[in-house]
Amino acid sequence: MNKKQQQTEDTKRRIAEAAKALFMQKGYKSTSIEEIVEATGSSKGNIYYHFKSKEGLFLYLIEEWDLEWEQKWNSKEQHYTTTVDKLYGIAEQLVFDDLNHPFSKALDEFMNSNGAVTEEVEQRIVQIIRSHLEFNQKLLQQGIDRGEFENHNVEQLSVIFESLIVGLSQMSRITKVENALSLYHAAIKVFLHGIEKKA
Repeated sequence: MNKKQQQTEDTKRRIAEAAKALFMQKGYKSTSIEEIVEATGSSKGNIYYHFKSKEGLFLYLIEEWDLEWEQKWNSKEQHYTTTVDKLYGIAEQLVFDDLNHPFSKALDEFMNSNGAVTEEVEQRIVQIIRSHLEFNQKLLQQGIDRGEFENHNVEQLSVIFESLIVGLSQMSRITKVENALSLYHAAIKVFLHGIEKKA
C-alpha cells in the first residue's frame, strides 16, 4: 500500500469510527450526515466518496462488526470439544458481546426501518445474511460429519438456526443478561432435541 492509499484508508477508518460512536450514542435514524461531517471534520463529498450513502457507511460498520465477531469466535472455537458445545458457546458470545452492545440497538433500528433502499444496499444486506447462513451451515455440517447430528438438510437447518438467533436477540432486549443466557440455552436445547415427548 503506497502513501496515498494509506491516507485514503486512514480517512475511511476515521470517518467510520466517528460515525460508529454517533450511531451508538444517538441511534441510526437520529444520526445525520451533517453530524458525521462535524464529528470527522471531513466534507460531505469526502464521506460520500468513501461510502456513497449513510446506509453504505452503516453497512460497512456492520460488515466490520461481523468480521470482528467471527475473529473472536475463531480464537476460542478450539476450546470446545463438540459441535453441541460450540452451539452453546456461540450463544454465550451472542449474549455477552452482542445483546447489550450499544451498536445492537442501532442495528435493530436500521434493519427494521421501512425506508427505500438502493439495490446496492439491498444486495449488501443479502450478502451479510448469506455469510451468517454459510457460517451456520459449516458448523452444522461439522456436527453431521462427526455423527453428533442426524443427516438433515443443512441449508434448511442453517436458516432455522439463524431465525432462532435473530428472534432471540429481539425478544431478549427486555430481559436481564443472566435470563437471556438461560433463554438462549433453552432454545438451543429445543433446536437440538425438540419438544416432542419421547416414547
